[in-house]
Amino acid sequence: MLLSRPVVVPVPRRAALALAIAALTSSPWALAQQAQQSSAQKPAAKPAAPAAAAAPVAWPTKPVRIIVGFPAGSSPDLTARTIAEPLSKALGQPVIVENKVGAGGNIGADAVAKARDDHTIGLMINGNMTIAKMLNPAVPYDPIKDLAPLSLIGTSPLVLTAPVSQPGVPATADAREFFVAARNGGDKWSYGTPGVGTVGHIGTELLKSRSNINPVHVPYPGYPQVATAMLGGQLQMALLPPALAQAQVKAGKLRAIGVTSSGRSPLVPDVPSLAEAGITNYNLEIWNAFAAPATMPKPIQAKVAALISEIARSPDVRSKLFQQGWQVVGTSPEGLANRIKADTNLLGGVIAMRGIKAE
Repeated sequence: MLLSRPVVVPVPRRAALALAIAALTSSPWALAQQAQQSSAQKPAAKPAAPAAAAAPVAWPTKPVRIIVGFPAGSSPDLTARTIAEPLSKALGQPVIVENKVGAGGNIGADAVAKARDDHTIGLMINGNMTIAKMLNPAVPYDPIKDLAPLSLIGTSPLVLTAPVSQPGVPATADAREFFVAARNGGDKWSYGTPGVGTVGHIGTELLKSRSNINPVHVPYPGYPQVATAMLGGQLQMALLPPALAQAQVKAGKLRAIGVTSSGRSPLVPDVPSLAEAGITNYNLEIWNAFAAPATMPKPIQAKVAALISEIARSPDVRSKLFQQGWQVVGTSPEGLANRIKADTNLLGGVIAMRGIKAE
């Protein structure tokens, strides 16, 4: 059987040339060249519209709650109310401060962690956002997993204070001489704090390891009771907030030994740092900060964090917070996250070293 041959149809030279050009220009290389030429000749294309998640947030749609884990009139409560009014004006919605008191602020922190309305934030102290679960594994929230940092608002050192007159301490003793007397006093000396696991407690235990002193811990309901016990001679030393310490020092009832920050503080500029007394590698501050539930959408977190930070740094609010005893910081969420990490490592190390457990 004969195989049929393909039929060849003659193509005129002009048509053949057109076909060859068409084949050449349809190759990948030629198409790429054409695209480069076309893009050079045409104006640049407009960027694509941003994704919906990055669009401006239509928030808030109802009143915003600030939960505070401490009573009305407390330092955290005053800070929250100082921020609430300008925040309300900026948002165009009421901002309501709600006090959920108990467990050193952890009841309020847990309420924030569990909020799911996207309109709840919290004002907390450093213990609520760092060592809460280290001190007590039964705390129902995890500071790292359940809370989203918004802004570190203010910081403050504590002031190491002592009675004006006490046995073994010369009336004219400076800070170095005070620590010599404290070392000689050993465990016959005692110090007071507002409770087990507070910054005052952990901070004094850290000070003991840095200065080779060994006073015994005596917990009290709060700082005022600690100051009263020192005035009565039941305590030889304590770390107090600057405002309380300064009031007693100016009244001539207590003496200020040094501040716990690495350098002098503008809150108590006349009081030397403990570093000046020879206590090295010691830096302790209390602070307060805003946080949101970790489940709050990121764009909302970013929006409220930026507003709070800006409000805190404004001259009027900065002045009010300074009068309350805070050096204003007003960080970004990242700045607060870094502070949380550093303090968790520092205070957590003391907790582990001393075996401290919340009562």
